[in-house]
Amino acid sequence: MKRYSVLAIAREALRGHLGWDRAWASPAPRAHYDVVIVGAGGHGLATAYYLGKNHGIRNVAIVEKGWLGGGNTGRNTTIIRSNYLQDPSAAIYEKSRSLYETLSQELNYNVMFSPRGVMMLAQTQHEVRGYQRTAHANALQGVATAYIGPQKVKELCPIIHIDGPRYPVLGALWQPRGGTARHDAVAWGYARACSDMGMDIIQQCEVTAVRQSQGRVTGISTTKGDIACDKLGIVVAGHSGELARMAGFRLPVESLALQALVSEPIKPCMDVVVMANTVHGYMSQSDKGEMVIGGGTDGFNNFTQRGSFHHIEETVRALIETFPMLSRLKMLRQWGGIVDMTGDRSPIISPTPLGNCFINCGWGTGGFKAIPGSGWAMADLMARGTPGPLAAAFGLDRFRAGRFIDESVAAGVAH
Repeated sequence: MKRYSVLAIAREALRGHLGWDRAWASPAPRAHYDVVIVGAGGHGLATAYYLGKNHGIRNVAIVEKGWLGGGNTGRNTTIIRSNYLQDPSAAIYEKSRSLYETLSQELNYNVMFSPRGVMMLAQTQHEVRGYQRTAHANALQGVATAYIGPQKVKELCPIIHIDGPRYPVLGALWQPRGGTARHDAVAWGYARACSDMGMDIIQQCEVTAVRQSQGRVTGISTTKGDIACDKLGIVVAGHSGELARMAGFRLPVESLALQALVSEPIKPCMDVVVMANTVHGYMSQSDKGEMVIGGGTDGFNNFTQRGSFHHIEETVRALIETFPMLSRLKMLRQWGGIVDMTGDRSPIISPTPLGNCFINCGWGTGGFKAIPGSGWAMADLMARGTPGPLAAAFGLDRFRAGRFIDESVAAGVAH
């Protein structure tokens, strides 16, 4: 793999850019792999990368029914934060946030990580108490956050209207080292690194069955033929329930569409990320000047990746009270992603009832921010067969035992 650098760009510019290698190979599947990972989104690719980097397991195939990064990884709003209330959540999201800080250097691929800061607005007294509690919890967890007053909110985000008639801004939970990254660049950077380690990324290859014998996985059947494996990882976000059904077990998840939209590009006016749970919306400004806007999930189970008019109306109407300038903008485009939600709004990183089959799902609306930490924890689980400290609390058994990790407030609005 050629190393990307300023000198490489200058050299190729003089040669008409004819010397660049493909970022990753597209091989035909082999008959057998030590590990097969289903899902070539951010979480699946990160799992493969850390299997190779941390555990030396490189006979790996990443199988994707569509194109690389074409699912939720390419359909989210790119927000990165770790200001969660519960200790297990804060640990894995902070691990992920810290890995994002050096990911461009590690992968030799610019993921455009921007630690611009994330604030979660308190617009009711209930939220004031809740975010103050979270700030205290974060201090104990080693996560750098602070509760700030309305004037500081206005200073950090001048376009915000803090004296709204229904929901005035009373303060915010502020994480200065949160931010955003380029979603497709994260997937491409991991894919390039995986391919360089000799792993096979197999696109347009849909899984049709999970093969098993005597209670253990033996491989998968796909539209490109059968592939045998010693271990199987299922990392397919909103389609986790379908893959689990093929493997012979059920998951406590439901699939919902999460919608977002962007405005026409405008001049820079907002250099932080703002989340407003009470009015149910959040917003940041992209590098191209678009206002990136999102809200909550649809109120019914579905697998659609298209947006809907009523969702635009509900989300934008809610945000206009806090950001009046939105009323003068035109929408450029909208989209949806399929998220898998657990009852406690926390993920599942766990062995399954099928031997040597492992699953990583249930990230709901918080998947993108978790990609590096999720991949790190899932790789550790698959390599060792038992969960490490990051994944230990997120097993399937917690639903039977009633050990819920309730993050419905921290994850409820979306990112």
